[in-house]
Amino acid sequence: MRFSLPDSTKNWTSIIGATIAIITLFMMVFLFALSTIFNQGGSYLGLIIYIILPGFLISGLILIPIGMWRKRKKLGSENSKEKPLPFIDLNNAKHRNAAFIFVVGTVLFLFLSALGSYQAFHYSESVEFCGTTCHNIMIPEYTAYQNSPHARVKCAECHVGEGADWYMRSKLSGLRQVYKTIIDDVPKPISTPIHNLRPARDICEKCHWPEKFYSRSIRMERHYLRDEENSEWDINLEMKVGAKFSALGLEEGIHWHINPNVSIEYISTDDKRQDIPWVKYINKASGKEIIFELQENKIEASDLNNFELREVDCIDCHNRPSHNYRAPEFFINNAITAGLVSKDLPNIKSVAIEICAAEYDSTSIAMREIKQKITEYYEENYPEIIEQKATILESSITALQKAFSQNIFPEMQVRWDKYPINIGHIKSNGCFRCHDGNHVAETGEIISKDCNLCHLINAQGSPENMVKTSIGDGLEFIHPGNDVTKEDWEDALCADCHEGNGP
Repeated sequence: MRFSLPDSTKNWTSIIGATIAIITLFMMVFLFALSTIFNQGGSYLGLIIYIILPGFLISGLILIPIGMWRKRKKLGSENSKEKPLPFIDLNNAKHRNAAFIFVVGTVLFLFLSALGSYQAFHYSESVEFCGTTCHNIMIPEYTAYQNSPHARVKCAECHVGEGADWYMRSKLSGLRQVYKTIIDDVPKPISTPIHNLRPARDICEKCHWPEKFYSRSIRMERHYLRDEENSEWDINLEMKVGAKFSALGLEEGIHWHINPNVSIEYISTDDKRQDIPWVKYINKASGKEIIFELQENKIEASDLNNFELREVDCIDCHNRPSHNYRAPEFFINNAITAGLVSKDLPNIKSVAIEICAAEYDSTSIAMREIKQKITEYYEENYPEIIEQKATILESSITALQKAFSQNIFPEMQVRWDKYPINIGHIKSNGCFRCHDGNHVAETGEIISKDCNLCHLINAQGSPENMVKTSIGDGLEFIHPGNDVTKEDWEDALCADCHEGNGP
């Protein structure tokens, strides 16, 4: 028996729609098999399978009933005996065939829609999608993330979190970002902080839960001076992350700021939250409140409502937990410590900082300049290095190029000085935004600048002349280098000198 369909299906609109749908379906099945069975295609293949092709499939399917409706309307006007509304007569072979195709097609479509929606959801939440789909724009964030402590945590777990409402918000925001990307209206560098992020405690405390109190920890740092010998200078710090004993919980230490019995509120007058002239301490148990104000830059009481009032949470200090762009001073120290850059190359620390801290138009130019300028420096000043340690110099230059490419991204104008880090106080004010000794209350109380509030120095100095003390005791800080006196740094903030490519 000949297979036939109703006359209303015999129109070019429906035929074109069916052709588009069938071809698209076969492409989706083929590409899906290619990506899952053979693990080929990368992030852009997922974008095609789960986002682009479904749009063509649905468009083709929509064309089929549109064409049938138009054809039936035409038949109805030509033949008044034709019933004006769609109807199904299962005694009619044409209708049975059409009904069979519709039912089977609907079941298949619903199944593929469910599978595709599930895959699209997971794909759009994947690190691959977040980090590589937008290509150049997200390279800095993706690269820094891969070298961060959260490299095994998916982007969406921090940027979106659980719940359908935040998922929808993120996708709606993503549509706007895609549009901005298409019209090339993306700020360089991307502005931070992101003001519409989910509250940090909703996200961070899924893993870093406050019920798990941490006591003090030991931090060991190795630095190299900017002299000919690249002299080593070590410092061991006892970090007061929590109380002296973990049983005391959050009664003292750095994490006292998130003590559930305490609330710290502040007002910032700049978009990056670096200038904080007003701080309010609230003891929830006693009801005691103290307001500290920066003496040189007080906010008039009548203007307080013009600024955002924020309660201190994780992200106010840990503002770069996964996208930390290190300054040359630090990534060069790490490279020398790891043995990737030779400490035996005279002045390598000083020369490398000067070259890496310069601004370049592109990464390729930076790579060329790093190699060329370091080579020229040793040709002019230490020709014996070129003759005797050419291999060591070459490997050191390669290591510096790699470190540069992991922390500085000229195309997006991303550098350490564009994104202040609030943990610590070396390259930006960080802790000293409040703990600068200049925030004073009406009672005379001061937010202290005392270094020992957050850490104790247990040991410091060069390896052959290390000054040490016992755990629990602290040494007075000694600034490395013979050209820096106590008077030079005692009343200043670290970032005043260390900002940019400082010592």
